[in-house]
Amino acid sequence: MQPTDKNLGDWLESRVARFSTRRYDWDALKFQTQVDERYRRAQMRYMGTGATGVASDNNTVPSAHFTFSTMVIPAGGIGPSHIHYDVEEVFFVLRGKMKIVIEKDGERWESILHERDLISVPPGVYREEVNITDEDALMCVMLGTPKPITPTYPPEHPLSKLKR
Repeated sequence: MQPTDKNLGDWLESRVARFSTRRYDWDALKFQTQVDERYRRAQMRYMGTGATGVASDNNTVPSAHFTFSTMVIPAGGIGPSHIHYDVEEVFFVLRGKMKIVIEKDGERWESILHERDLISVPPGVYREEVNITDEDALMCVMLGTPKPITPTYPPEHPLSKLKR
């Protein structure tokens, strides 16, 4: 809803996140590199803060229904296996080629996403993303809630033992 103290132009301008004012946050998931340097990746937030554990970001459009960010995954980089119990997560590959690994109840499924391919991962399944190229990959990441619960890792995964 439009705030009563803002005209239409000011209100809509407050809902624009321009690329020129974004920055890649290489620290949002930095704790994961304590386990494996291949987990190094960067988030650029546009709407909300996503599920990386970043509490707030005043440089994003407030989120009412979902979050939206881009993620840089370096060559050979991995988004480690994790699960969201509360939310659907969407990955859209802008640049590169990503192997997606899904696991649920002992079953495993893999697929390769190319540029402009998308996958919608339902809540309650483990997901892992692997950049299988020798260049940085770029993905859009969208979560279907304004403030997702921080994801968890498989119990046997070294990341499940780390404290943020």
